[in-house]
Amino acid sequence: MKKEPIFTPIDKATWAMAQQFYYYTEMAPTTYTVNVTLDVTVLRKTLKANSIKFFPAYLYLVTRAINKQQELRMSVQDGVLGYWDYLTPAYPQFHDDDKTTSLLWTEYDDSFQTFYKCYLEDTAKHGDSHGILSSKGVPLPNAYIISCIPWFTFNSFSLHNHGIKDYFVPSFEAGGFVESDGKITIPLSVTVHHATTDGYHLKVFFEELQKQ
Repeated sequence: MKKEPIFTPIDKATWAMAQQFYYYTEMAPTTYTVNVTLDVTVLRKTLKANSIKFFPAYLYLVTRAINKQQELRMSVQDGVLGYWDYLTPAYPQFHDDDKTTSLLWTEYDDSFQTFYKCYLEDTAKHGDSHGILSSKGVPLPNAYIISCIPWFTFNSFSLHNHGIKDYFVPSFEAGGFVESDGKITIPLSVTVHHATTDGYHLKVFFEELQKQ
């Protein structure tokens, strides 16, 4: 049984980033994007050897790494700033017939086997439904956006939210595989809000993700 996500309010009076939060939301609202290259050689080969799809493994590993860092789970609920105990990935489903996408989500589970099974069930049941949202409906409140452009690689990718307020969870975009000298890599872009996420927090995240 999946547990309900828990939202914990932040006490700004004791929060170390309170001044930064105020500055980057009220005085100089700032989001930024960081692009890195991930070595996925071992992961790619292991998944292929076991006939496991790469995309759900990518969703799982990124979400698992996010869930180890409070700064990447910040949110505003009913006007209150706080953080979720875990996030859930929401991702686009591509429709080959009309070349559009629909947003689908699979609730995160610490067990990869459980998450993978639920992903396969979700895509089988809802993957062919068209529209901006899939037939599964609106993502959970603790969802974040994660995607992949598999048709090409990139050196840089930047996501612009055009002034959306109170949105502090990260957004991810991966690119296609690049194979060179026996190594397989992918580009990964993450867009975050400077009010809750500093470069140091991304350093910790990327190290955790690469280790996994």
